[in-house]
Amino acid sequence: MTVVNRGALAAVAAGAAALAVAAVVAVASRPTGSVGAEQAAALASPSPSASGPSVAVAPGVLPADAEPVPPVRLRIPEIEVTARVNPVGVNERTGEFEVPPSVDQIGWYRYGPGLEAEAGSVVIAGHVDSAEQGRGAFYRLRDLAPGDTLTATGADGTERTYRVVAREEYDKTKIPLERYFARDGRPRLTLITCGGPFDADARRYRDNIVVTAEPV
Repeated sequence: MTVVNRGALAAVAAGAAALAVAAVVAVASRPTGSVGAEQAAALASPSPSASGPSVAVAPGVLPADAEPVPPVRLRIPEIEVTARVNPVGVNERTGEFEVPPSVDQIGWYRYGPGLEAEAGSVVIAGHVDSAEQGRGAFYRLRDLAPGDTLTATGADGTERTYRVVAREEYDKTKIPLERYFARDGRPRLTLITCGGPFDADARRYRDNIVVTAEPV
């Protein structure tokens, strides 16, 4: 069993077509094309009483007392998205974040918090597009702005509404993954896809778009 470390978590940031693990620079640069970065950072700040690991560990094994409520559907009216959400992890053989192969579906990182959690980041990632399948569910994620709302439906049938507080853009080698995969800080939803210039030779986008939303 492989432990999810910073390198493995970098898989989610690696791209839409090929999600390969990359070495991540420890010092993140200020993102470009971003709004609400300070609010996103504030949500990720742990409270003085917070305890436990800030990054999910041990794929294949959840804490004994954990019964997370997985999201099963995500609706974002502002960008006309209604998408099925599948639980995904990290492929132990390749180290890749297992985003669903169908670009109209998105993946919830099942080793992190569920929708019922009172702390931490619920991570959902999806493709921006595909040469074979066209536009992905998160093709217009970059169009979201603070104040836009979205609804995540859990496996328990409960609809939970969130309000966007930030949209950030990072070079994939400089995205602060510990912040976005944290189990501490205030409860929030983190949506991730690809963005920035496309490298035709490498067949990958340079950047990641990260949208942070807080419960309403």
